[in-house]
Amino acid sequence: MKVKTAAKINLALDVTGKLPNGYHSLESVFQTVGLYDEVELELTDSGIELTCDVPEEFASADPIPCDERNIAYKAAKLFFSENGMDCGCRIHIRKGIPSQAGMGGGSTDAAAVLYCLGRMTGKSVSKPEKLGADVPFFLTGGTAYVEGIGEKITPIADYSGRILVIGMGSEGVSTAEAYRSIDSLEGPCHPETQKLVDAINSSPGTAYKYFGNLFEQAVQLAEVEDIRNAMLECCARRAVMTGSGSAVFGLFDDPAQAAGCVDRLREKKYFACVCETVPESFIITG
Repeated sequence: MKVKTAAKINLALDVTGKLPNGYHSLESVFQTVGLYDEVELELTDSGIELTCDVPEEFASADPIPCDERNIAYKAAKLFFSENGMDCGCRIHIRKGIPSQAGMGGGSTDAAAVLYCLGRMTGKSVSKPEKLGADVPFFLTGGTAYVEGIGEKITPIADYSGRILVIGMGSEGVSTAEAYRSIDSLEGPCHPETQKLVDAINSSPGTAYKYFGNLFEQAVQLAEVEDIRNAMLECCARRAVMTGSGSAVFGLFDDPAQAAGCVDRLREKKYFACVCETVPESFIITG
C-alpha cells in the first residue's frame, strides 16, 4: 500500500503549563496542509525494514535516521507488538516535508504506517500518542483544536482550501531547546487560541487575525524574521512560525502573489513552496 501523508501547521500554538512528568500542556489549532511525504508499506513474514529517500536540502539540516530510531519503524513495531502479530513489513519513505520545521514530518510518517497497517490487517493500536504527541492528530487530520500534550483533539469547522506559502531557512530548532526557551520567558504575550477557534467556526474569513505562536517569542531566529517579513511584503494576510520552528507559513488571497513570494524566498536561498490547507492526512496512491 502506498499513501501520501500530509504535513501540519499550527494556526495558533500556546504553552499553558508544565506537567509533573516534564511534558508541557498545550493549546493549539492544528491544520493539515498539502505538503507530503510518501510512505509505501509491504507486509512480510518477519522483521521490519525501513528505507528513505531524503532530498539533500533536508538531509543536510537534520540527518533522518532510517533504522529503528525512526518513528515510522517504532510505529510498525508497536502495531505488531500490541496486536500479537508474528509478521513484519518493509517501509519506504520519500521525504517531501522538511525536517526540524515544526510541521510534524516524523509524526505523519508514523501515522501513515499505522493507517496502512490498519487498512491491510483490520487491526489498530489503542494509544498512538505513545509514539509522539502529534501522531493521534494525523490519524484524522483536517482542522482541530488540540489540548493536553496533543492527545485531546476536537475537530472544528473545515478550514481547507486556503492558499499558503511555506518558507524555511537552514536553521533548525530542536524541540527540547525550544521548550527550554519557553520556560525562561518572562511575561510572554499568549496567542488568542479560543478566539481563533470561534472565528474558524463562525467567521473563517477573519480567522487569520488570531494566528499566533508563543514559540516565536522564545525561538528568535534571524531567518524566521526575514522569511516572515518577506511574506508580509508580498501581501500575505499573516505570516507565523509553525510548531517549535523553524518553518513559517503565510496566508495569501491571490495565487499570483503567493507564487511571487515563493520566487522571492527562493532568490534568498530559502526552501519555499505554495500549498493549501487540506481536510485530511492521507491520500492513497497505490
